[in-house]
Amino acid sequence: MKFDTASIHGHEHEDHNYGAIIPPLYLSAIYRQVGEARKSDRNVDLKYSREENPTVRMLEHVIARLEEAEDALCFSSGMAAISTLLLAYLRKGDKVLIPYEIYGATLEFIQDLQKFDIKISYTWPETNNILESIEKGVKLIIIETMTNPTLKVIDVREVIKRSLENNSIIVIDNTFVTPVLYQPILDGATFVLHSMTKYISGHNDTVAGVIAGSSRDIRNLWDWRRKIGTILAPFEAYLVMRGIKTLSLRVKKHCENAKIIAEYLKEHSKIEEVLYPGLPENKYHNIAKKLFKNGFGGVVSFKIRGNYNEVIKLLKNLKIIKPSPSLGGPETLLTYPIVSASKVIPEEIRKKLGITENLLRMSVGLEDINDIIEDLDNALKQIP
Repeated sequence: MKFDTASIHGHEHEDHNYGAIIPPLYLSAIYRQVGEARKSDRNVDLKYSREENPTVRMLEHVIARLEEAEDALCFSSGMAAISTLLLAYLRKGDKVLIPYEIYGATLEFIQDLQKFDIKISYTWPETNNILESIEKGVKLIIIETMTNPTLKVIDVREVIKRSLENNSIIVIDNTFVTPVLYQPILDGATFVLHSMTKYISGHNDTVAGVIAGSSRDIRNLWDWRRKIGTILAPFEAYLVMRGIKTLSLRVKKHCENAKIIAEYLKEHSKIEEVLYPGLPENKYHNIAKKLFKNGFGGVVSFKIRGNYNEVIKLLKNLKIIKPSPSLGGPETLLTYPIVSASKVIPEEIRKKLGITENLLRMSVGLEDINDIIEDLDNALKQIP
């Protein structure tokens, strides 16, 4: 079953009672049990929806197919996914390797684990720096395929190879890229992680997370999800399944629109710098070309000629584009990183990473591209 077909039919559900085409929404919290509980297809008890739910399970089949993984596990959010994984695999004294530029809540959670004697090793978010930082004693490595918010593209293939040689667990946050562009499991990643709130759900109306990997590892994570209670609610799973049917179409259009916006911005007199790996002059263009298919992502970051006051003025003068800290939906969103996810990164580190007070991150949506450009142009004109 090919990618686009799997996004629609990969749930593997067949309605033998009524012949319904759309998979049903199972809202029941409990299931009939006389003696031993009946088993789900992964041979776990189906008795209580905190542990296993048929609607959630159908979505997991779809994600596993799209990521070319043996299995997947859905969570109530991306942070529920990453926190469950870290609690499942880390023990006292273990070391985690993370880049300085990583999603703020992930950074905070890992730092909080230090009270349990978890060690943190930091690296700059460049391929060579990460490779040099992978050393004996590193238990687990987390990297983003494309960093947030400066859009540095990591040569994930090389990082995975080195991690496996070091016997480290390698977790790839593929949220910005999606399996439409790249599938880390095919290169040997232990786990691939998504905030499905973003592109996979795709409509800015659902909070959800997922981890894909081997059947053995996902079964281990399932037990931790059961105990912690971080499973995705069935209604949200139903919404994600509805959204995922158009994932390939949406991501390709996001990428197309983002490229046009990046090219427009790089010629604008009010713009100091455009950060987008789809531009040939971008530092990470060749790595992105090597890894990605179907485009270079739907997010464009850029620096205006100005500082905090000019950024706020720009945000206030937008009409169609919405100032908001998320991405991946039909609506074009403009995020101010230093007051959102990047706020928790120490200021001196932020500056070295290029996360300055004039940096904005745009999740380019599915609106008419000329309307996006006109709205952006009108707001930029308000900057002195």
